[in-house]
Amino acid sequence: MTREDKLIKKLENGDMSALDELISLYYTDILRYCICHTADRQTAEDAVQETFLKTVRYLDRYIHKGKFRAFLYQVAANTCVDMWRKKHQEEQIPDTLECLERGFQRAETETDFMLLVRELPAEQREIIYLRFAHDLTLREIGQILNQPLRTVQSRLRAALKTIKKDLERGGISSYEEI
Repeated sequence: MTREDKLIKKLENGDMSALDELISLYYTDILRYCICHTADRQTAEDAVQETFLKTVRYLDRYIHKGKFRAFLYQVAANTCVDMWRKKHQEEQIPDTLECLERGFQRAETETDFMLLVRELPAEQREIIYLRFAHDLTLREIGQILNQPLRTVQSRLRAALKTIKKDLERGGISSYEEI
């Protein structure tokens, strides 16, 4: 039984001390995700708090099959959408994202990658964020977005083709690494 499994069992049995440990496992990842999906850091922090509150509130709906991470990201995604709707503002990607990791770091040094990603359709943009900024598997992304694996694969492929074309038009020749 994994550490995560044990914590979830404790939570299901009413041991709320396990919640702190579960939050510490995922807080940084969920915060990074929310920063990419909200207008500012304060809103992202609020979204993270709300995500964990909803996770505890709806834990009885979660059927533990080793997919808690995907469940948590799905709650975070729904929370960000709910917060956006409440504020009645257009969703904007912050100019400076704190979610610069392997794929993003390399591409950003070559060109303004985030501008290219902004131009993608929303469903492709989300897949790019989840795959490269959060290093989730395609299967996990499918669970989070409630889409079949093949759909996730084809949208990722289409997004990367679009980015590749945009990079080629910009005269950058090292696009094969993306």
